[in-house]
Amino acid sequence: MIRTMIVDDDALVRLGLADLLDGDGGIDLVAQAADGLQAVELAAAHRIDVALVDVRMPRLDGIAATARLRALPHPPKVITLTTFDLDEYVYDALAAGADGFLLKDTDPAEILRAVHLVAAGSAMLHPAAARRVIDRYHHAGGPGAAAARTRIEALTPREHDVLSRLARGDANAEIAAALGMRESTVKAHVSRILTALDVTNRVQAALLARDAGLA
Repeated sequence: MIRTMIVDDDALVRLGLADLLDGDGGIDLVAQAADGLQAVELAAAHRIDVALVDVRMPRLDGIAATARLRALPHPPKVITLTTFDLDEYVYDALAAGADGFLLKDTDPAEILRAVHLVAAGSAMLHPAAARRVIDRYHHAGGPGAAAARTRIEALTPREHDVLSRLARGDANAEIAAALGMRESTVKAHVSRILTALDVTNRVQAALLARDAGLA
């Protein structure tokens, strides 16, 4: 069972998401929070696997909440939910450690799929919005390109190949098929890549790869 938490200041949104998650036999909704501060408190009290976090909330917004959630001893994976696909706050949430983001009008089946994918260690970005946000705020050849390339030089050739596929948004199974390796081997490579690049998740690794011009 995937232990989940909903974080949104809109009671109707929480109700709709709760109904959706409760309908999935593999998901257990264990907490709901109306703002970021409550979310951090609940995540510390209940071990959460995946948190669905709104961006704009009172007291503590979704960006700051994401950073605090990811800093917990047992940090949950975070999926940012937003109404604005070009909002710079979405990029900030990814940089804070979110494992992906979805628009609130995403098809319900895709939201459930995102929870399962993120819980399994993959990233889930809304396809249209993801490219526009990343392209807008991350440009190959920009000020961070040289530093990004230096960090990537520490990777082995095989890890470089895996990172290139990861930067395209491929899931572990897709990377395994493309590179002719087992999925368990891909997972091991991804873990080493995150450590070598000093990032917390696949999204941040993908952003770094884009800075370096890999995707």
